[in-house]
Order: sequence, then C-alpha cells, then structure tokens
Amino acid sequence: MMEFVKSLGKGECGSVNLIRVTKPDGSNPYYHAVKSSKYYGCLNDEFQILSKLRDCPGIVQTFGTSLSKGVNDQGSRVYSMSMEYAAGGTLTSFMETRSMTDTMIRDFTRMILQGLVSVHDHGYVHCDLKPDNLLVFPRDDGVGVMKEVTYELKISDFGLSTQVGVESVFWEVDSPYLGTPLYMSPESVRYGVAEKSLDLWSLGCVVLEMYTGKPPWPFQYSEELLRNLLDDKAPEVPESVPWEARQFLQACFTRNPVERGSASDLSKHPFLLRGVLA
Repeated sequence: MMEFVKSLGKGECGSVNLIRVTKPDGSNPYYHAVKSSKYYGCLNDEFQILSKLRDCPGIVQTFGTSLSKGVNDQGSRVYSMSMEYAAGGTLTSFMETRSMTDTMIRDFTRMILQGLVSVHDHGYVHCDLKPDNLLVFPRDDGVGVMKEVTYELKISDFGLSTQVGVESVFWEVDSPYLGTPLYMSPESVRYGVAEKSLDLWSLGCVVLEMYTGKPPWPFQYSEELLRNLLDDKAPEVPESVPWEARQFLQACFTRNPVERGSASDLSKHPFLLRGVLA
C-alpha cells in the first residue's frame, strides 16, 4: 500500500512527494520520493538518464523499468517515477541548519565529483548543478553508543541535462541560461552549448556557497549578473576561504573552459587529497 506523507517540492514541470510504502502484512514500511508530471516527454527523458546512471556513486537512484501512469485530483493524467528518499533534504536546507566544516565541504565535493565523473562518462552534462539539486542522505556508522551519523551527497534533478556538445533547448537569446543563472558559466551564456566544463564552473559556485553560506553572486537574475558573465568575471572568493580551497575554486573558475580539465582531474586536486592520503 502506498500512502501520501507530504510534499517535498514543486517546480514548473511537476512535483515531488514523499510516499510511505507498506507491505501487505504491515511490516517494515519504507519511503520513496515520487516525482510526478503531466509532461511525459520531459519526465521520461530524465528517467532514461537516471536509468543509465543506476548504481553509479553520487547519483540519486530511481526504481523500476518505466514511468507509472495515474490520474491527479483534477482528473488529468500524470506520469511518475520513484526515487530513493533523502531524509537529510537538499544541500540548501542542510546548510541552513548548521555550519559546514572544512572536512565536510571536502567530503561533499569529492562526492559531487564522483557523480559528475559518471554523468560525463555517459555523455551528458547536468546543466543545473546547485545546492537545491544536491540531496543529503544520513548514514549510521558504528553500533550502540558509538553510533555516529555521517552524510552522503548525491546529484539529483536531471530535467535540464543535455548531451555533451549539443545546444540546450532551454537556452534562449533573451534568457541565455542553460540552468539556474547564478550557477551558469560565462561560455554557456554566450553559446548555449552543453559542455562538461559548465558543470565544473557550477561546482565551484556550490563549493563557494558551502564556505560562505551565501549564493555565489550578490545579485540574482539581473542584467548585472549577465554583464559579469559576458565579461568573463568569476564570483569573488573571500580571503577567509582556506588557501587550498581557493586554489580549487580558481581551477573551477578558469576563464578558458578547456583549462578547467575534467571532473576526474579535479578529484585529484590537492584540496581534495588532504586527509585522504595520510
């Protein structure tokens, strides 16, 4: 039996709800996040990408072999896909409740890069990497009184994902963004072509936000933001950010997209190796 618990969020294309699934004997109930939309094509494209990325580290997992069909309260047909539920919410909500330590930021960055390696290896660009699209999964480590909660971060929401080298259908002359403006790279604003380096710029914006607790730019969806991107400017990195992290961000924000390297290259940056090779 499936029972609606609460809404987890709504967007232009649909909504995500928390569903409680109970076995016929009532034992061991579990939870799924169910994303529903009346737009079959958009949701199915996302489902197909997630199906290809099934079992890849750093990627939210989806279940089943196809979308399910149903009818909403208004009598309209809707399509749905079930995904694993992130009890820790989004990275956005997670950052609102606690200060991020340097160790946690490095761990989360490694996890995001793990996911990006898989996405890029499968020939896609996520195109909308941001805290709202990163899900936090609490994990219990240890037993008894020694039990400690750790966190796993996974990439979600592949609704804007595009094949590498293809011009995004979401890019428009009067709104030249492939995804969320605050996290877009300068070259993507100019040309609208999805390249892997776009996700690396967005990663830099996310890492900067984890350190500062603020969006990467002090203005949103404005002509000023567009001017800065067209002038190849990067978000300001305060001196309070640790030196190795600033070097990592500099690599993400390199003006020449080719010089950003790959997700695999960035995963070997000294910022992320500290504490791993010891």
